[in-house]
Amino acid sequence: MEDKTVDAIYIATPDHWHAPMTIMGCQAGKHVYVEKPVSHNPHEGELAVHAARKYKRIVQMGAQRRSSPLAIQCVNELHGGIIGRVYLAKTWYTNTRKSNNFTPGKVPSWLNYDLWQGPAPRKPYLDGLIHYNWHWTWDYGTGEALNNGTHEVDLARWGLGVDLPTRVTSVGGRYQFKDDWQTPDTQIITMDYPGRVSLVWENRSSNGRKIEGSDRGVIFYGDNGSLDTDGEEYTLYDLNGKVVKQIKKEGAAADAGLDGRNTASPSLGLDSLHVANFLDCIRDNKTPNCDVELGHKSVLAMQLGNISWRLGRDLHLDPKNGHILNDAEALKLWTRTYAPGWVPKV
Repeated sequence: MEDKTVDAIYIATPDHWHAPMTIMGCQAGKHVYVEKPVSHNPHEGELAVHAARKYKRIVQMGAQRRSSPLAIQCVNELHGGIIGRVYLAKTWYTNTRKSNNFTPGKVPSWLNYDLWQGPAPRKPYLDGLIHYNWHWTWDYGTGEALNNGTHEVDLARWGLGVDLPTRVTSVGGRYQFKDDWQTPDTQIITMDYPGRVSLVWENRSSNGRKIEGSDRGVIFYGDNGSLDTDGEEYTLYDLNGKVVKQIKKEGAAADAGLDGRNTASPSLGLDSLHVANFLDCIRDNKTPNCDVELGHKSVLAMQLGNISWRLGRDLHLDPKNGHILNDAEALKLWTRTYAPGWVPKV
């Protein structure tokens, strides 16, 4: 942060560090590439957007499909009316994650556990939490909804041409195992948007049966047909489900593919395009393909889904800013409890 010769930072930390580090980067004069989700909670997402604008920094969220030539082509076709008025997007993610239990342990010599916790409340160290399984705890992670769902929901929201929902609801639970997961392994989040449009995300973290032959994907439904995509290749159907057109990747791109169960990145072949877009925007002072505000809108929808699930009820929202209406208990989950001295400020 103090090195003036460093122009940009790339954040691939646990979720609870994403927004605080984004804010700190902007304040230090750095441009920021931050992996999804852009924030741990809705309040932090708003702060990240505010920091990017206040300090005039380029902030790109890692929704790599935004830089895929075929995904851009697909969305342009949807917006051009290829299946008529698009009114529903169904998205999904499946995996075969195993049971996780955490046990009291000794902090490894290589780990600065106090710094790793950062803004989160201080808790005793647990074996099995680091490096990956923090995803399933509310102190540090955001569950599968934000771990993987962000990718599909961002693409779906982009294709639907919607901003912020009017209502969000979620059902599900930790059904496959009885262990130390706090977040659901089985979850459905439904979002209603203005203009008679809905978006659905289905997750089965521990049951790997594919949907429509894919471990993850998006289907758009319109009044003249439907369109399936994994975020790159796509297939167009008429109202009777007959294939009308298929768009496939060619050459080297066809070999790269999407690996929905890669824990580092589901789209390694797209990372380079998305990072290149970020660097181009720094050089030319342009808005990146997944600007922080676009990322925040997609992340917020899923964060609201998690809040709905934790409370067991619908959330009604102001579609101008995504804020929760008339629910004081839900508003408590709009932000989080911070360790003393770690409250993020812009």
